[in-house]
Amino acid sequence: MSNKNKGIFHILLAAFFFSLMSFMVKMSGDLPVMQKAFFRNAIASLMAIMILAGTEEKFKIKKGSVPMLLIRSVCGTIGIVCNFYAIDHMHIADANMLNKLSPFFAIIASIFILKEKAYKKDWLIVLVAFCGALFVMKPSFSMKAVPAVVGAAGGLGAGMAYTFVRRLGKHGERGPVIIMFFSVMSTLFCLPFMILDYHPMNWQQILILLGAGCAAAGGQLNVTAAYRYAPAKEISVFDYSQVVFAALLGMIFLGEVPDGLSVIGYILIIGAAVYRWADGRK
Repeated sequence: MSNKNKGIFHILLAAFFFSLMSFMVKMSGDLPVMQKAFFRNAIASLMAIMILAGTEEKFKIKKGSVPMLLIRSVCGTIGIVCNFYAIDHMHIADANMLNKLSPFFAIIASIFILKEKAYKKDWLIVLVAFCGALFVMKPSFSMKAVPAVVGAAGGLGAGMAYTFVRRLGKHGERGPVIIMFFSVMSTLFCLPFMILDYHPMNWQQILILLGAGCAAAGGQLNVTAAYRYAPAKEISVFDYSQVVFAALLGMIFLGEVPDGLSVIGYILIIGAAVYRWADGRK
């Protein structure tokens, strides 16, 4: 198998694991978002610490990385919490699709954070993606629109986080350090909220949330492996298979069928991503 095919294989695995995480978050029932996020991050923290402990440099952080790591952690935590809230109140496919706005938010964030230049076609891609988001969100002046707005805010948080991951990469920081720092900081952030509003769980809910944490860790490990084998311009578009996996899980186990407007939104957002991927390959 070529390195490119290995990269595609791992990005597809990552997409499946992240969609499985979304499904398990939904299946864990009526629990506070922070409680769900704590379990997701705690499992990821343990796995990241074990991986980093096995590296040659251990937990050494490059000089000047801490401020960027903190900002990345804050943005990433906001992304996770908003995404979990959207999953609890929307179809999981819709919530995942809004979270996949993150690359388009990253285009905008890169202009200010990385001082990168955006061309007319970049702005056109962003505009098409955001038009697709409106079809998924179905904006209105009722409270029904709140989960969709929060879900889009999760995409913004994730996009900002990815921009700082790129900046840390240019700074020379190691990938495992970025993952570990984010996972631990996010866990510590969620802990006091969980303690203040803890809801007792039965053994099924505990197992499901532990599974969600393991699925998230599996997704993160496969994303890391994917981009080790192949550059983003070659394989990033396959990450959108997460929406397909989420839609299938939602339809089979939860009876969630995306409506026509959501499907139009999916086509616009994924279409914009495919165009950007094809243009990047050129």
